[in-house]
Amino acid sequence: MTKSALIEKVAGRVEGLTWNQTEIVVETIFESMKEALARGEKIEIRGFGNFRLKQRKPRKARNPKTGESVDVPSKMVLHFKVGKALKEALNAQ
Repeated sequence: MTKSALIEKVAGRVEGLTWNQTEIVVETIFESMKEALARGEKIEIRGFGNFRLKQRKPRKARNPKTGESVDVPSKMVLHFKVGKALKEALNAQ
């Protein structure tokens, strides 16, 4: 599903909201989520799942083209843990 498809779906379900108003709402939600994650906060959406950042340790990797060893620095990665209701809905089919 693309962002425009999500906006279209929400605009169709919520009466009284135009497509442009719905786009602003969806953009605001995504921006709020980005800002919270950038601050290191956890995002919990009941019935859907949790988003949080994890620290990935530095490691040695290999360049597949040259075979040369490369140092990969530590970095933050996004981790998503599916919620119980979503997991059950996915496995019910």
